Amino acid sequence: MHIRFITTGGTIDKIYFDALSQFEVGESVVEHILTEGLVDFEYDVVSLFQKDSLEIDDADRKHLREYIESDDATHYVITHGTDTMSDTASALSGLDGKTVVLTGALTPGRFRTTDAVFNVGMAVATVQIAKPGVYISMSGQVFEAGAVRKNRAENRFEST
Repeated sequence: MHIRFITTGGTIDKIYFDALSQFEVGESVVEHILTEGLVDFEYDVVSLFQKDSLEIDDADRKHLREYIESDDATHYVITHGTDTMSDTASALSGLDGKTVVLTGALTPGRFRTTDAVFNVGMAVATVQIAKPGVYISMSGQVFEAGAVRKNRAENRFEST
């Protein structure tokens, strides 16, 4: 099975600039995670955006959907910021014959203590066994698009 990874930015790819005391979205950590994980399946990585998810708008979601609709792959893992991940998942619903799993991280992937590696691994497992549809895989759980939200107060995803 071939998996196409699409990166859009978000916390998973953030870099901390100490002199500026701020975070900015940098290059994706997905390739590094897959290499370190010694994966043994065919994949490629496509970067569509490098944005904080609060900056992803309907035009970006439309572009992402059109990319997947016209693409020849059938299995996708999309790294995405967590704040609007649910919105993007809903916007991608109804893609015929495609299995799409969105994931990200609550702490940057470059940090020593991060959920990024676990979440990417969980998304890889999900995309391989789930039936066609759109899902969010975060913190050891899998949710169907349209039935999940981020609880910002608890910093977790939950069913709606």
